[in-house]
Amino acid sequence: MVDFSGWEMPVYYDGIREEHVAVRTHAGIFDVSHMGQIEVEGPGSLAFLQRLLSNDISRIQVGGAQYSMLLNDEAGVVDDLFVYRLGGDRYLVVTNAGNHQTDLLHFGIVSRGFDVHVRDASDNYVMLAVQGPNARRTLSEQMHLELPDRMKVIAHQVGRRAGIICGTGYTGEDGVELLIDPEIAPAVWAELVDVGIVPCGLGARDTLRLEACYHLHGNDLSTEIDPISAGLGWACVESTGFIGSDRVAALRAGGTDETLVPFLIEGEGIPRAGNSVMLGEETVGEVSSGTFSPSLGSGIGMAYVRSDLISPGTLLAVDVRGKRRTARVSSKPLYTKVKQET
Repeated sequence: MVDFSGWEMPVYYDGIREEHVAVRTHAGIFDVSHMGQIEVEGPGSLAFLQRLLSNDISRIQVGGAQYSMLLNDEAGVVDDLFVYRLGGDRYLVVTNAGNHQTDLLHFGIVSRGFDVHVRDASDNYVMLAVQGPNARRTLSEQMHLELPDRMKVIAHQVGRRAGIICGTGYTGEDGVELLIDPEIAPAVWAELVDVGIVPCGLGARDTLRLEACYHLHGNDLSTEIDPISAGLGWACVESTGFIGSDRVAALRAGGTDETLVPFLIEGEGIPRAGNSVMLGEETVGEVSSGTFSPSLGSGIGMAYVRSDLISPGTLLAVDVRGKRRTARVSSKPLYTKVKQET
């Protein structure tokens, strides 16, 4: 158990590798209740979220989901988050644990100019992520739940209590995230574990997301990093006029000095955040996230490197504990799941 943004969280239950493989081959369950929830409701909801968040919120149909970012005036990433449209003018925004209070402050300040109600809903939900090739089938058969398609959301009774089921996740596998009443959450967890869904901790969550090249705020994103450098320009629609949009437009037009790239270690070595990336004797970047990939059997990571060195196949070196390890720039995702008959 470790402290994670003020929450006591399990790094693993039986082992990171075992849990990682379970999600890739069967199904795993993660307690991600440390994630924050903000409810946004009212006639001004759309206009408010368009101003606050980087993506085009008008594209979200009722029952839809969208990835977006909360930026500051200089286009630094305050947080990356998911927006779910639950009704005509009702939205649920899921934040990262360590940024939740900061996000709430931003939401509150910006909301003053709009006809909108903003509420901290974090105490209303336990959030369980059930992920893996057999996750949907097991949930459907065991709990008789109607499950949304990928990037969709539905309201559904779970354990005879109101709940929300989201077709999203952070593993690169199919599955859903359940937002349910805290009182029934232990029973739901126990029921799913009893039918063979494997409990998973922070360790497997990190190796899975890194194989899929999903960003982690605090490593790959921060207020010192902009979306264009991070490769997240696709989640920015400057025409909506969001906070920081002018800066994003300038960076998109003019380019950035560094760009986030995925890489594979050739041979031994496990990269870690903060490791220097080298070209010859020159430092050309820094690792933002690194780990050992159970699926690929090698060290993997993402790094911000000089933007002229980001072509897949480019050979660089990563300084791992004083030893130079060959690193080959790759493409996203680093691991592509194999479709299975289920």
